[in-house]
Amino acid sequence: MEISAHRLLLADIFHAALKAVDPYEAVRFHSGGIRSVYQSGDYNRLIVAGFGKAACPMSKAAEDTLGDLIWSGAAITKYGHCSKPPASSKIKVYEAGHPVPDENGLRGTQEILSLIKDPDEKTLLLCLISGGGSALCVSPYDGIRLEEERSITDLLLRAGANIEELNAVRKHTSRVKGGRLAERAYPSRMIALILSDVLGDKPDVIASGPTSPDPTTYNDALVVLDKYRLMERSPQTVLEVIYRGAAGLLPETPKARNMIFERVENIIIGNNRKALEAAKTKAETLGCRAEMLSSYISGEAGDAGRQLARRAIQVKYSEPSKLPLCLISGGETTVKVMGTGLGGRNTELALAFAIEAAGEPGITLLSAGTDGTDGPTDAAGAMADGGAVAAARAAGIDPGAYLRNNDSYHFFKKTGGLFITGPTGTNVMDLQLLLIQ
Repeated sequence: MEISAHRLLLADIFHAALKAVDPYEAVRFHSGGIRSVYQSGDYNRLIVAGFGKAACPMSKAAEDTLGDLIWSGAAITKYGHCSKPPASSKIKVYEAGHPVPDENGLRGTQEILSLIKDPDEKTLLLCLISGGGSALCVSPYDGIRLEEERSITDLLLRAGANIEELNAVRKHTSRVKGGRLAERAYPSRMIALILSDVLGDKPDVIASGPTSPDPTTYNDALVVLDKYRLMERSPQTVLEVIYRGAAGLLPETPKARNMIFERVENIIIGNNRKALEAAKTKAETLGCRAEMLSSYISGEAGDAGRQLARRAIQVKYSEPSKLPLCLISGGETTVKVMGTGLGGRNTELALAFAIEAAGEPGITLLSAGTDGTDGPTDAAGAMADGGAVAAARAAGIDPGAYLRNNDSYHFFKKTGGLFITGPTGTNVMDLQLLLIQ
């Protein structure tokens, strides 16, 4: 099989995985249950609040199946992740900044808050939550400006904080995160349909858990800032809010035993594991053996790429009877930005893989984000094989220099390995598909 054929096969497997976590179909599947709850509870208002990279297809599914019940709604998604909604839509769509929040996110969140400003027991609030919601659903705590919320988010991202650490801080500088949206909506009944983009599918972590009890505290937020040596670089107003909260001068985020959560139901409707299972099935129908390695790939992207390369080489020489074999994994890595280049965790992982697998024929990797975007780039990720490094050096390109400068995007742009899908409408973290011939 030629290298181009390897890449086409991996792309086919990737798109099959996406189809299995189509958010429109997932919401549509649950719409009958929502209708039953509305009718049996004798509610008189159904309000829809959506936020995340999949907010647009999720909201469209709600309107297509529950439109006769919907009183009003608002949805916030990332720029470029929504086709223009019909003028007659009851759900107003905002496109906003991600991963760093902007004014449009603030306006969209204010619209959601205005819709639930008069909560009562006859209102059913349907929340449609997907990855990216933390940045898109933004309402800074009193005294904190949007620019300061943007600053602390950017500092944590660049420091390499994982999603749970990042959210521990964001929950305690927000009026909607960490269960506070549920708190504001009480005593309304709330059902949240959640497309998971985090390890372990924890509702309190996805989109910073606006509808879930928060196990973290103000003290946890301080620990994160101290761990990444951001105390002196953080905006003063952010530190003041967190210090006051840690001293007991501000109310904590609502915890598990709070009665507000008796009126809340959180339902996971799609996750990385479901995408991996679909990828395995597709690989097998295409004539490959397939094995799932893990849906918990995390840590530094470069380390993960090197480990996958070593695993592929080990399998190639020690278990040749299994070949052709597709190894499948998923999760979400991080990148500690030390250079000035452009890239995301998937292109960085793929570049580290290429360097480690240099000179090994018959090994091809696709690492890509299921949302179609990898960091601040137009690529979902990249494909790499054992010949990528030699080809790059022949063209006068030093792969190691690009990796050290966190410039993996430009490396693959020059060598032809970028994997570009455009926004996919879903978001269940990343997939790594590793074909061994």
